[in-house]
Amino acid sequence: MSFDPNRDYPLGAQRPELVTTPSGVPLSELTLAAAREGRIDGAEMRATPRTLRLQAEVARAAGRPQLAENLERAAELASVPDDLLLEVYTALRPGRATVVELERWATRLEELGATATAAFVREAAAAYEERGLVRAQ
Repeated sequence: MSFDPNRDYPLGAQRPELVTTPSGVPLSELTLAAAREGRIDGAEMRATPRTLRLQAEVARAAGRPQLAENLERAAELASVPDDLLLEVYTALRPGRATVVELERWATRLEELGATATAAFVREAAAAYEERGLVRAQ
C-alpha cells in the first residue's frame, strides 16, 4: 500500500509498519519493558530519516510548508553524529565563528548529505556578516 499523507496520519496509529528505529526495530517493540530489559537502548529511541521525511509529507499535505522544511532538515541531520551537530550549533551562535569557519561547516554538512542544512548555515553566515555578528578573522 502506498503512503498517503492525508489518510496515514498519525503514522504510529495508521501505519505503524512504516515507523522503525535506526536499526529497524518496529514501533510495536519500543516499550518501556524492552528498555528495562536491555533489548533496546537510548540510541534506538530516535526518529529515522525515513520517518521524518514521511512526517514532512504529512505537514506539506496539511498546508504547513515551513514545518515540512524543518522536518526535511531534521531528516538529513538524523544521521549526522551528535558531537558534530553540537559543534555546528555552537558555531552558529552569534560571535562564535568567522564567515570562513561557517563556510567550512556548510561544506562538511554537504559532505554528509545535509545539503538543505548547509544552505541554512550559509544563509546564516551571510546574515551574521551583514549584521556584524561574526567573529573577526
